[in-house]
Amino acid sequence: MASVRPIRVAPPETVALHTRAMDNLRFIRETMERAGAFTAVPGWGGFAIGVSALAATVIAARQSNAGAWLATWLIEGIFAIALGAWAIKRKADSAQLPLLSAPGRRFVLSFAPPLLVGALLTVVLYQAGLTQAIPGTWLLLYGTGVVTGGAYSVRVVPLMGMCFMLVGAVALFCPFSWGTALLGVGFGGLHVVFGIIIARRYGG
Repeated sequence: MASVRPIRVAPPETVALHTRAMDNLRFIRETMERAGAFTAVPGWGGFAIGVSALAATVIAARQSNAGAWLATWLIEGIFAIALGAWAIKRKADSAQLPLLSAPGRRFVLSFAPPLLVGALLTVVLYQAGLTQAIPGTWLLLYGTGVVTGGAYSVRVVPLMGMCFMLVGAVALFCPFSWGTALLGVGFGGLHVVFGIIIARRYGG
């Protein structure tokens, strides 16, 4: 008695094709996720910036006049920007990510304007004798930049920015004698805490 055979035989590569298709979809999805977020925010770099800001807090607290106090923080700001830029490039290179990718450009274009506004307002406030408003202004505008730039980064970055804005709001209505300590809490403490979180969760 002859055996019954199906008219059409399923090609042996059906399962293999399905598996390859799923792998390709997974690769495309992961690539799009990486392309949509700026993941080169440096955790340990932020930690180092926080440590330098804590050192600047100690030095600034010992200054006898507003000019020397401001100079201390301006030097710290220049150092922190240089350190942050180096740390971002280092993390992007180690992860083989293009530094000037679309998310990276959006991050910079969102983060930089509040910092430029802060620099201009610093000159205006100092010349007007309103030095007591500088700590709150710096913290608020830096936090704003972190929130807007963080919209194109990992979720914890905007949260860090909101914490900066909260400390800045407190500093804006506090006596100038509190300003240095609150700058230390913000630029020092918050950078240290969130730097460790970013480093542990998002790879360095």
